[in-house]
Amino acid sequence: MIVFNTIVLLLLDYYIYKALRATPIRWAKSRLFPRLWWGYSLFLTTAIFISIYLSIPLMVRSIILVMFFLTFMCKFIFILVLLADDIRRGGVWLKRLVIPKKKTVVPAVEPSDPLPERPVKGISRSEFLTKAGILVASVPLAPMGWGVISGAYDYKVRRQKLYLPNLPKEFHGIKIGQLSDIHSGSFYNKTAVQGGVEMLLAEKPDVIFFTGDLVNHLANEMRDYQDIFSKVQAPLGVYSTLGNHDYGDYHYGPEPSAAKAKNLQDLKETHKVMGWDLLLNEHRKLRVDNEELGIIGVENWGTGRFPKHGRLGEALKGTDELPVKLLLSHDPSHWRAEVLSRPDVDVMFAGHTHGMQFGVRAGNFKWSPAQYIYKEWAGLYKQGHQQLYVNTGFGFLGYPGRVGILPEITIFELIKGEQPSRRA
Repeated sequence: MIVFNTIVLLLLDYYIYKALRATPIRWAKSRLFPRLWWGYSLFLTTAIFISIYLSIPLMVRSIILVMFFLTFMCKFIFILVLLADDIRRGGVWLKRLVIPKKKTVVPAVEPSDPLPERPVKGISRSEFLTKAGILVASVPLAPMGWGVISGAYDYKVRRQKLYLPNLPKEFHGIKIGQLSDIHSGSFYNKTAVQGGVEMLLAEKPDVIFFTGDLVNHLANEMRDYQDIFSKVQAPLGVYSTLGNHDYGDYHYGPEPSAAKAKNLQDLKETHKVMGWDLLLNEHRKLRVDNEELGIIGVENWGTGRFPKHGRLGEALKGTDELPVKLLLSHDPSHWRAEVLSRPDVDVMFAGHTHGMQFGVRAGNFKWSPAQYIYKEWAGLYKQGHQQLYVNTGFGFLGYPGRVGILPEITIFELIKGEQPSRRA
């Protein structure tokens, strides 16, 4: 797959290169341009292979990823403009092919007639589109660059009240903290990560939920961060579950293997060492005084190509008498696919989407490309008496930054009763 993607990127590079060389733009016609263009492409391709197959410092790997994403985004936008111009020119060529150009008769010019005006030289349509494409393609550089510098570790605490009519009075006012999508293999700033954990602990939650994707691929990615996340503790416990990245499928492949099984076991052991109660299609009864509620945890269950290890029915066995059930399930698509058909599940806590790490989230308004993939992608959703909250993630994956959709720490307050109706 890596080789295939590299070939595709090089073909796109060639397409852009030929388009630029065909224009009258001076710097694109210079002898130095081919060396710079292909030199950078070769350097970036080599760097990507090194970052994947060799052990290099995380800071260096992150710099390579930043270069790759900025380059890819700019070239992708530029290609769209070039394709539009090629389609236009193709249409003109077909039109001339189908409809022959009429011959025009040029009237004779008498010696006394004034000479016709010479056409004014101007920029051609193709040259204009090419230059406009270069300008438009450079637009993402500023926000995406700032997203790396400022957004990757700019943790934000989001507060959400959860109204539950059946909540036992002993649980009224209980605070729940949620983290999701840590992706420790992407981190390169240990001090910043520690600061995020301290922000969570400063809220003094009574119980903490972690909803999957502790790592990108391998359990050993937690080696440098296990000590930090071991500090994530709460009086009523920390409960966690697995996400699609935790199974090692993207490193070992989807088929079972001894190495893959060991990696998963090592990851489970990491949860245990940190003092987190990993729920694998099972439940726990959370007790306060003489009252209980259920914390349900399922393995990843995602629509499409994502792993489906979750068994909700198995996790709910023995919970019939519990007045409130809180479900930890990594992928929000599980809510519509299965959870809504189980009306005894009151609230589902999810992550997975990251909000695409790009968009706008201000007050009640939110937008991200994630919404075109996931109906529920950030914040609180309700259907009937059931609720879903999607955390947009503590870490990042791929693009080592965030623009608009910042890393999230969620603090919930459980409220006994119905949610007050909003005044018009």
